[in-house]
Amino acid sequence: MTGQADIAAYDNEGKLALVVEVKNKVGTDSEWAARMRRNILTHGLLPSVRFFLLALPDRFYLWKDKLLQHIEKPSYEINPAPFLKSYLEKVSVNPENLSNEGFQLLIISWLKLLQTRELPETLRQDSEWLVGSGLFDVIRNGRIISPAIL
Repeated sequence: MTGQADIAAYDNEGKLALVVEVKNKVGTDSEWAARMRRNILTHGLLPSVRFFLLALPDRFYLWKDKLLQHIEKPSYEINPAPFLKSYLEKVSVNPENLSNEGFQLLIISWLKLLQTRELPETLRQDSEWLVGSGLFDVIRNGRIISPAIL
């Protein structure tokens, strides 16, 4: 992050609920993600927020209610392939071939889908993390902000 979030999601009361850092990098693990998050925290680039998502093409790392400065593994580690597949098929591209900006727009589209009143059919499978973490309820009916969509 360069001083601002790649993507920020606000709840329906206008409170910052989720900060997303988007990286078009594959082949990471939870230890790499924990170090990346710690670096972001160390440089003061992560505000106090309930959820932090590090979104990569082959892995999502989600932290919930944790803003400690030390290396801490994510609360959830998710394979995003099942729910990003339809977006990638629409543009006929492999995630590894997307630019960072293109991948960011894909994540914004996915987050906007989460703002609906009910969990979309395309997300019902493999969505235990989304509902169980509380993320779906927090950002539903909220708003998404990103320099990419301003």
